[in-house]
Amino acid sequence: MNLLYGLVYLIGAPILGGIIIGLDRKITARMQSRVGPPVLQPFYDVLKLFEKENIVVTRSQNFFVFAYLLLMALTGIMFFSGGDLLLVIFAMTLAEVFLVLGAYSANSPYSFLGAERELIQMMAFEPMILLSAAGMYLATGSFFVSSIAAATTPLILLLPGIFLGLLYVLTIKLRKSPFDLSATQHAHQELVQGVTTEFSGSTLGGIEIARWYETVLILGFVYLFFGFNPLVAVTAIILTYLLQLFVDNTYPRFKWALALKSSWTVALVLGMINILVLWLYFKGGL
Repeated sequence: MNLLYGLVYLIGAPILGGIIIGLDRKITARMQSRVGPPVLQPFYDVLKLFEKENIVVTRSQNFFVFAYLLLMALTGIMFFSGGDLLLVIFAMTLAEVFLVLGAYSANSPYSFLGAERELIQMMAFEPMILLSAAGMYLATGSFFVSSIAAATTPLILLLPGIFLGLLYVLTIKLRKSPFDLSATQHAHQELVQGVTTEFSGSTLGGIEIARWYETVLILGFVYLFFGFNPLVAVTAIILTYLLQLFVDNTYPRFKWALALKSSWTVALVLGMINILVLWLYFKGGL
């Protein structure tokens, strides 16, 4: 049954991810008093990319992007199949490394700048996500996603600080302001496209599909905190994404130093304190 969930993710995540991005654009447009594109516009865009000529600066770009897409899909399969959460986190990080290598291989100053900021974003995100895994282990006694999701005690009650910290850094993985440092589609921003500047055609289309996979995977982490009730979990995911859209349309982009410092501060204050309190609670219970 767990493997079936992984296969459903492999097939369904690009569809669900594309719809989420389409709704994202539509809701964002409404917030800005615009009509916005159709909900299915992300699919039209990707199909158009696959019809265009694939122009590359170096042949290694295609390999790195293929590895990024493949690893992101495999990472989601491991997660939704109930696999080891630590392995999922390490595989997700490795996938991001391949995207960075692809950007570095392009020999473009904009691509270089985007790659460097992508690395900074990874450094900002990783401490909190690792603390989340540690907290879930303390609460459930297991690193396996299947065991964490089946926990009878709501994790949100045991890990409120870690959940708030995760909400803060999710903005990085969802590539929303104020953390859209490595790539942005807004022309008024300092950096346009950044890490994806030198990608085109089917290669760029592959990156977009990988990000659809990543979006569904990241929202799966939110599910774990409310796994005791699937309906509550889905509601929490929807509210979490709407909160990310509100933040995206409310706050200006941080400088990289502030982004890194603030995310580490949140991880230290909310994550470490929550883990310490949880450890003392279980120790006292023993």
